[in-house]
Amino acid sequence: MNNSTCLHPSPATTVALPIIYSCLLPAGIFGNILAAWTFSQRAPTRRTQYIYLANLVTANLLVCSTMPFLAAYFADGHRWPYESAACRIAHHLGTLVMHVSMYVTITILCSIALSQYATLKKNSGTQHSQALPGNFHRHLLHKFRRPKFAKYLCVVIWLIVLCITVTAITYNVQEKVSAEFLTCYNIRVEVGGSTAMIAGSLATVCFFLSFITVLWSYYSLTRHLSKIQKTTCIGEKHLIYRTVKRNILVIQMILTVCFLPYHIFRPIFYVLSKDNDCPRLNYLVEIKNFLTCLAAAKSSLDPVITLLLDNTFKKNLYGLFTKSTPEH
Repeated sequence: MNNSTCLHPSPATTVALPIIYSCLLPAGIFGNILAAWTFSQRAPTRRTQYIYLANLVTANLLVCSTMPFLAAYFADGHRWPYESAACRIAHHLGTLVMHVSMYVTITILCSIALSQYATLKKNSGTQHSQALPGNFHRHLLHKFRRPKFAKYLCVVIWLIVLCITVTAITYNVQEKVSAEFLTCYNIRVEVGGSTAMIAGSLATVCFFLSFITVLWSYYSLTRHLSKIQKTTCIGEKHLIYRTVKRNILVIQMILTVCFLPYHIFRPIFYVLSKDNDCPRLNYLVEIKNFLTCLAAAKSSLDPVITLLLDNTFKKNLYGLFTKSTPEH
């Protein structure tokens, strides 16, 4: 299969994607830098929630840093020589940073959901403690609320995702390249080799495990809150349940809207891209690139999500622009 006669980027790729990434970049950079500045100025450094959110901001900024390269690649990649420095940077460095940050984000979002669910355990009275998991599970959940555990967990997440991605890209670089690949926008870059497919399959499994975990957390919390409402009136001390339920729902919506379409399509893409059907391959590649863009868009929207997840952050941000923090 020759990329010079098979892959032809349409205006949807060469025009629309560069415009979208160019619009997402300033919003993502401004919003995440503002969030990071707010954390450093007002946020308590030992609070578990801020440890997770600070790592999310870091991952978001790394994704945003790849957007100029992605915009340039989709605009001119079909003109760049395959061995050029621009192609290597966009293909290898851009892919590395994008995918590491994406899966760090997914895993940390899952950790935040478990941390939020552990809040239910802490605030549950003895009357409803039987609705929670066993002692081992409760002990494990409680760890997600501990700042020290959160710090170690985030470091481990970064290291594991980085090692897997670097290994996949290293083996991909070492594979022999056919002389037919003249331009950067080609089948090898867009489809990837066998190593990239294996790494992609592992990443897909990781996503669905995280997705199911968050879904389980939301379902368990909803069921627990329903039991409380049947037996007692929801008082002020129980409002924490509604807050946690809202937060987990927001995380579930992020995973569903931004990441689920990409990960459903990925195995389909791997199966269908093996056929020597050039018109279909062009459609598959362009769908993949737009779904990747949808996943990257989450990094620009994350500051808004952080406002929804954390009321203290909202008050601190408001306080940066006023003389005093509002009482309510």
